[in-house]
Amino acid sequence: MLIKYGVSAGFASLGSAKNCMLASSAVLRRQQFLIRSLGGYSDHTNQERMQEIRSMSGTTLEADAENVLREITPVLDPTRHKGQAGKIAVIGGCREYTGAPYFAAISALKIGADLSHVFCTKDAAPVIKSYSPELIVHPLLEESYSISGLEDEEKRHISSKILTEFDKWMKRFDCLVVGPGLGRDPYLLECVSKIVKHARQSNVPIVIDGDGLFLVTESLDLVSGYPLAVLTPNVNEYKRLVQKVLSCEVNEQQAPELLKSLAKRIGGVTILQKGKSDLISDGEIVKSVSFYGSPRRCGGQGDILSGSVAVFLSWARTKRKSVDSPMNPTVLGCIAGSALLRKAASLAFENKKRSTLTTDIIECLGRSLEDICPAR
Repeated sequence: MLIKYGVSAGFASLGSAKNCMLASSAVLRRQQFLIRSLGGYSDHTNQERMQEIRSMSGTTLEADAENVLREITPVLDPTRHKGQAGKIAVIGGCREYTGAPYFAAISALKIGADLSHVFCTKDAAPVIKSYSPELIVHPLLEESYSISGLEDEEKRHISSKILTEFDKWMKRFDCLVVGPGLGRDPYLLECVSKIVKHARQSNVPIVIDGDGLFLVTESLDLVSGYPLAVLTPNVNEYKRLVQKVLSCEVNEQQAPELLKSLAKRIGGVTILQKGKSDLISDGEIVKSVSFYGSPRRCGGQGDILSGSVAVFLSWARTKRKSVDSPMNPTVLGCIAGSALLRKAASLAFENKKRSTLTTDIIECLGRSLEDICPAR
């Protein structure tokens, strides 16, 4: 039986497997058609009508995302010091891909994290630094081409130095984002694998996205059994995970149960399956976030999501410690990150339509959060 999160009251039971079928993609498509017929993606009247449609259709998997955002977003307190609202690190960025780690890191800051670091290759660092002075950029990682010609012992020595340097920073972070712009260079992936293992040993939450998902799909032991790991696969990445772990194909008619089985089989990690409706499971419960959204699918939105989830996950963990909440912070972080991205994307599309870019969505993150959780 699926279990539903109650934001203030903990867990309450859901219905039977019939509700899972009602959450299928076909039902969600019909809901979205009705929503569009009511006139758009973003105004509050239509959002209220959308909630009524979902209630009538019985889609009880839908998370109370706005309430989750209100519950875990901290109040702005003048007595707090720098760093208490979150310190996030993005592990990614190579010669070819410098935008993705920037999108993830700057999104964390725009939402409200105090500090955002990027650990990238030496070639990527100057480019990422040029995007924003707000980011702390570490030119730490190496790719195979930069160490070609060295003996194996020298390569191992460099790998050891990278890990030692990163360990100096590890315990300062509230969450790591692994994968945006990482690429698939073998030596680079080997170094990042060691960083992930050390993060587990330090009990640091990890959000895995992009090429980080390629890495963990090939080496599931990196995250298996680690409840503070969050995977954020897109359609193709999710198919590869399902094939690798469950040895079957994706079945849209049984999407909630399939996702729940996948998360459980990997040992209780939390998976945010991105799609028209985002599905989230930690192997025990399944939640859906399908409100808001945009028909514009520009690249980079997944990077915004990974940075957003990292911030909200860290806030949810802090909230849980202070009030002894039974809520799973990884699931709540995913619900909040998904909802905020969708709202920001809808606002950006309202203004820019077909020309909407990832940077436009990032600029709408603050307003989107303010609409739901006004700063006090």
